[in-house]
Amino acid sequence: MQSKRVGNYTVRFQNPPSVVGYASVVGKKEGEGPLAELFDYVNTDTTFGEKTWEKSESRMQKDALTLAANKANQPISAIEYIFAGDLINQCTSSSYAIREFKIPFIGMFGACSTMAEGLGLAAMAVDGGFSNLAAALTSSHFCTAERQYRSPLEYGAQRTPTAQWTVTGSGCVLLSDNGPGPFITHFTAGKVVDLGITDANNMGAAMAPATHSTLLAFFQDTDTSPSDYDLIVTGDLGKTGHGIATELLRDDGIIFSGNFSDCGLMVYDLEKQDVHAGGSGCGCSAVVLCSKIIRDLQSGALQKVLFAGTGALHSPVCIQQGESIPGICHAICISSNKQ
Repeated sequence: MQSKRVGNYTVRFQNPPSVVGYASVVGKKEGEGPLAELFDYVNTDTTFGEKTWEKSESRMQKDALTLAANKANQPISAIEYIFAGDLINQCTSSSYAIREFKIPFIGMFGACSTMAEGLGLAAMAVDGGFSNLAAALTSSHFCTAERQYRSPLEYGAQRTPTAQWTVTGSGCVLLSDNGPGPFITHFTAGKVVDLGITDANNMGAAMAPATHSTLLAFFQDTDTSPSDYDLIVTGDLGKTGHGIATELLRDDGIIFSGNFSDCGLMVYDLEKQDVHAGGSGCGCSAVVLCSKIIRDLQSGALQKVLFAGTGALHSPVCIQQGESIPGICHAICISSNKQ
């Protein structure tokens, strides 16, 4: 069998899967940001009509999956695999959201990198002939994440300048073996990188070294450079981590010319909205991808995008035990051209 690997870490798809449906669902704060008009659904009630924050997050995933299937003109029952995950213990937001659909579910935890991880695995399933229609789905909710990783909102803890605001939102992408695009052409799975950052309020710094590792591997494997892409976007390092990643890559000769951004910097207005270093959470890169980025690829405003999802793979227990924060980054090349 002909290998689909390029270099040491990258997969090049022989029949690049097509994005046939996508949707973004967000809460009130995200609906007040610069991408407001591009989201499919903005709910000004962040409970989404549910009794708990955790149920609210599951509701977002249901809505995003339903909207994406409708936009693809496909019944949800036609989806053969759902690759989904979130930030909550045992990925319960995803499993509780998906249980009513009776579709094979592959749960994942990649923290904020989950959308990129899900896209890569879904693309592998479609390109490998194991599925004709697969979904990548993820979410986060500010209130569920604060309760899990820091302290309940009622505690009123002060946030540091390097802290990021967890996006309340869900994104879903449907991939098919046939469609007009845009297309998933390459996938680079990242390695766990840990340079000893222990501050849970500075996740951008913890994730930046993994971003450096994966992007460097991608450019080397594919023999490309930043100038070959209209947009290279991480998700989500925030202001602090994005600056560190830029410096680390510059030290290795990777220079950007205004085409390097971060989903955590795009989803909010950092001057007008009190989000400190920017956005974060599984839903952050997911809703930016499933609004502006894919729309721009479809319209022709963008031709080729390198989408690099980043995640901080820590837990409250590990942090309390004095452990450092491992980072991960998975890169997806999305192109309007199938070849």
